[in-house]
Amino acid sequence: MGKRDPRIDAYIEKAKPFAQPILRHIRAVVHAACPKTEETLKWSMPTFMYEGEMLCGMAAFKEHAVLGFWKASLILDKQGRKLEDDAMGQFGCITSVKDLPTKRELTGYIKKAMELNEQGIKVKRAKAATPKAPARVPAELAAALEKNRKAAATFEAFPPSCRREYVQWITEAKQEATRQKRLATTIEWLAEGKRRNWKYENC
Repeated sequence: MGKRDPRIDAYIEKAKPFAQPILRHIRAVVHAACPKTEETLKWSMPTFMYEGEMLCGMAAFKEHAVLGFWKASLILDKQGRKLEDDAMGQFGCITSVKDLPTKRELTGYIKKAMELNEQGIKVKRAKAATPKAPARVPAELAAALEKNRKAAATFEAFPPSCRREYVQWITEAKQEATRQKRLATTIEWLAEGKRRNWKYENC
């Protein structure tokens, strides 16, 4: 029998209302197709394991959810086209259950993924890039963050890559007026919990 992880229940409960039925649907289809699947968290996201390897995973964001297969490049759809091997999932931004493949199609993908795991087939992954050094926070940004607790808390909670995006955006400004405008916008967006490219996360 499979293994359910209570952390997944908690993850779903904390997700936005629109995402909860999507996550529950995916979870139910995976367990129905692969009764021996074991749940866990990978990169803080719900992940389904089978035969000691990752089968697929799902995640919920502010305005969309994603579903991805670990060996997506080897899974074919009915027309023989390969699914896009994207780090954020192969089905784009999912905002409702209707955005997902049909239960029959999804089950087919899961079965194919199970076969790959059973056969021990591996997928070549690109070599991980050397981690970049933490972004050096310019003095004016540091001073502005000290004056805004919400912005500072958001900035500190962000991963290095997200901090770097804001720092580069400010420091790359050629005009002082542009630099100050970007600094003010940065503090405003951080106070609202937004990433530098939040506009493009809405799909």
